[in-house]
Amino acid sequence: MKAIILFIILSINIFSQPQPLKTVEYVDINKYLGLWYEIAKIPNRFQSHCVKGTTAKYSLSENGEIEVINSCIEEDGSTNQAKGVAKIVDKKSNAKLEVSFFSILGWRPIWGDYWIIGLDTNYQWAIVGTPSRKYGWVLSRSPKLEKDTLEKIFRILREQGYNPQNFEFSKQ
Repeated sequence: MKAIILFIILSINIFSQPQPLKTVEYVDINKYLGLWYEIAKIPNRFQSHCVKGTTAKYSLSENGEIEVINSCIEEDGSTNQAKGVAKIVDKKSNAKLEVSFFSILGWRPIWGDYWIIGLDTNYQWAIVGTPSRKYGWVLSRSPKLEKDTLEKIFRILREQGYNPQNFEFSKQ
């Protein structure tokens, strides 16, 4: 009897696990560069000070690295900026990146997954996630997205094992 119960518990755990996170097939990094507005995110501690106006700007540096500048408006109205670096992990698709905002004299010991799991064909919106599904962002080239577009994005999130209800909309 104990063996049957153990089998049932293990089966439930195995079948309830989400499928591995799947990235888009290919990202043209030159098209991805530029300014993105944060439309929604899974709340996280490193953005808890942001109350509105969150953006991410990606640019290519002279040495070929992708520079990242995340900015937002804080409660007191001041602008907070975090400068970091992104590196492409999967050179075949360019859809798996790692980002670091922490540096000790140029050494970056901490990197976070940044996987592009949804992308508009014209690079007008993007969905970024992590394999753990602990973090997620919806980005757009404009401060707002149409309802139809959001529904498509939420459908992709569900297909990727995310719960869209875990995302909160960002004030622009």
